[in-house]
Amino acid sequence: MENSLVVYKNKPAIVKEKADGKFSILLQDGTQIKVRDKDIELIHPGLVKDFKSIIDNELSVSAIREAWELLSEESTPMSLKDLSLFIFNQFTPASAYTVYSLLRDGLYFSGAISKIIPRSKAETTAEEAKRETLQRETGERTRFLEYLKTCLKNTGSSITVQISSEDARFMQDIEALAYGKSAKSRTMKDLGLGETPEDAHLLLLKSGFWTGMINPHPGRFGLSLSGADICPSAPPLEEKRQDLCHLPAFAIDSPWSNDPDDAISIETADSQMSSVLYVHIADPASSIVFDSPAEKEARDRGATLYLPEGAVRMLADDVLPLYALGLSEKSFALTFKMTIDESGAVTGTEIFPSIIKVRRITYENADMEMENGNDGAVLHSLYDLSQKINKRRAAQGAVNIELPDVHITVENECVKIEPVMEWRSALIVKECMIAANEGAGTWAAQRGLAFPYISQEAELPNDHMKLARAGMAGAIQLRKCMRPRILSVKPGRHQGLALDTYTQVTSPLRRYTDLLAHIQIRAFLRGEKPLGADDVSARLGFSEAAAAAVVQAERASENHWKMVYLSGKKDSLWDATVLENKGSRWAVMIPLLAMETQVALQRSVSPNDSIKLVLKSVNIAKGEAVFVSATRE
Repeated sequence: MENSLVVYKNKPAIVKEKADGKFSILLQDGTQIKVRDKDIELIHPGLVKDFKSIIDNELSVSAIREAWELLSEESTPMSLKDLSLFIFNQFTPASAYTVYSLLRDGLYFSGAISKIIPRSKAETTAEEAKRETLQRETGERTRFLEYLKTCLKNTGSSITVQISSEDARFMQDIEALAYGKSAKSRTMKDLGLGETPEDAHLLLLKSGFWTGMINPHPGRFGLSLSGADICPSAPPLEEKRQDLCHLPAFAIDSPWSNDPDDAISIETADSQMSSVLYVHIADPASSIVFDSPAEKEARDRGATLYLPEGAVRMLADDVLPLYALGLSEKSFALTFKMTIDESGAVTGTEIFPSIIKVRRITYENADMEMENGNDGAVLHSLYDLSQKINKRRAAQGAVNIELPDVHITVENECVKIEPVMEWRSALIVKECMIAANEGAGTWAAQRGLAFPYISQEAELPNDHMKLARAGMAGAIQLRKCMRPRILSVKPGRHQGLALDTYTQVTSPLRRYTDLLAHIQIRAFLRGEKPLGADDVSARLGFSEAAAAAVVQAERASENHWKMVYLSGKKDSLWDATVLENKGSRWAVMIPLLAMETQVALQRSVSPNDSIKLVLKSVNIAKGEAVFVSATRE
C-alpha cells in the first residue's frame, strides 16, 4: 500500500509506510502523521509520486455532463474505478481523485466510493438552480459589503448610506446581534468589526438602517414587548365583602399612572391616641389562584416592564377594568386595616375583602387640597400619620436616600424628560405603603405562612445620620453602604427601613411577588391550605430572575432614551453637583437628567459644590455622554 492514494478527512493523502498497525501518511501541506486503517479510505493503489500530478487533471464541464447524462438514464451504481474508466478510459491516481472530487461535489453523483450513483436529472437541475442563486447572492452580498465599507469610511462626508429593501436582508444578522437574539454576526465579522450588541447597534445607527427611536435593550435581557394576554375571570360577585364606601379613599399617584392598585383611608380611634389606617389594594387574587394560566404567565414575567415608550404588563390589559382601583364608581379591594399608635408603630393588622369608593388624585392636587380643598382635613390627617410613621423609623435607624429622579416619555418620536417633583403627599403614599407591608409581614409571620419576606443588610458608619443630611454627596455614600435586598420565606430585619419584618403586598397588578403574597393570604382567609415553604421558595426563585431582568432592562432603556434626548443637544449647558473624587476625575450628578457621570475638573472642588457642564458628545449605542467643565481653568 506504500505510495497509494487515500483520502483523510476528505483530503488527498499519500501512504508512506505501515508500521505497528498504523499508516504513516503524507498530507498536502507536507505534514506526515500516523493514522489508523479506519481513518483513511483507499481510492487508488498507486504509485503516487506527488500531489501535483494528482490534482492537475482538468476535465471540461461538458465532458462531465455528457458522462452523467448517459449514466443517469440507467441509474446503475458504479465503483470509483469503474466510473473513472467510463469517463477517462483509464484508472490512474489523477483520474481516481477527479472522480472522488465529483462525488464530493455532489452535483452529478452521490453515494460512496464503492457505490457511486448518478443523480436524477430533476435532482441535478434543482441543485444547479440552488447553486446559481447562492452564487448570485454571494456576489450581491460582496457588492453590498464593499458599498457599506466605503460609506462607513466616509461617514461625515457627502456620501449617504442608502440601504435598499432588497439589501436589508444582509442586515438581519446585525439586528439579531443588536437585539441580543444572537451572539455572532457574519456580516459584522466580514466587515472587520466587533461582534458585540453595542458594535452592532453602532453600525445600525451609522448606516442609517436604525434611528435612535429603536430601543434594543429589552430584547437583550430576553424580554418580550408583547404584554400578557391571559385575562383571569372577574372578581366573584357572591363573595362577602366589608362595605367601606363611607370612608373617603384616595388613590394618590403621578398624572401618568393608569394602573392604580392602592388607595388609602383613615379614621381616628376612640382613644384619640391611635389611628386606624386602611390601605386598600387591588384584589386580583380573588380569582387568580396557584398554577392558573394567569398566575403562571405573571410568574414567567416577574413584573410589569415600564418603559418610556409604554408598559408591558405582567397581567393582561383587560385586568385593569376588573381590578384597578377608582376606574369605576365602586371598587373591589383587599383591605389591610392597621392600628397605628401615637409613636407611629403598627400595633395590629386585619386583612379582609372590601368594597370601596375611590377618588383618584395626583400628588400635586393632593398637596393643593391639603391647603384648601374639601378633603383637606382627611389628607392632613393622613399626612400627620405618615410623619409619625416616618419619624419612628428614622429614630430606629432607617436610611433615607434622596436623589434626583425623572420621568421619561417617548411619544411621536419625541423624548421628554421631566423632573419628579417632591410633594408632601408623596410621603403619605410612601409611609402608608411601608406600614401596610410591615403589617402584612407581621400578620403572615404570626400565622406561620410561607411568605415572600424581604430583608436587607447594611454596613452603616456611625455617622450615617450625618450623611443623610449631607446633600447628594452624602446620599451617594449612604447608597454604597446598602446591600441588595434578600427575598426569603423566612422573615428578617430590613435594615434600610429599620423594620424587623417586611414584605411587599401593595402592587399585585405590577409585581409577581406581591401577587404571590395575596394568593397566600386569600388561601388562608378562605380556610384553604396555603403553599408550603418549598413551593413558595421555588416560585420566588423563578420569578425573581425574571423580575431582575425587568429592572435591568428598565434602567438600560431609560439610559438609552436619555442618550437619544441628548443627541441633539451638543454644546448645551447643564447644572451639576459634585459627588466624590474618582482619582483624576470627579463623579457628578446632573439633577435635570438624574444622571451620574464623571468629568475632569482641574480647579479645586468639594462634594456638593455646584458646577456647570457642557455636553460634548453622545454615543447612543454605548449609552455614553461626555461632558466637560464649562469653566475655563
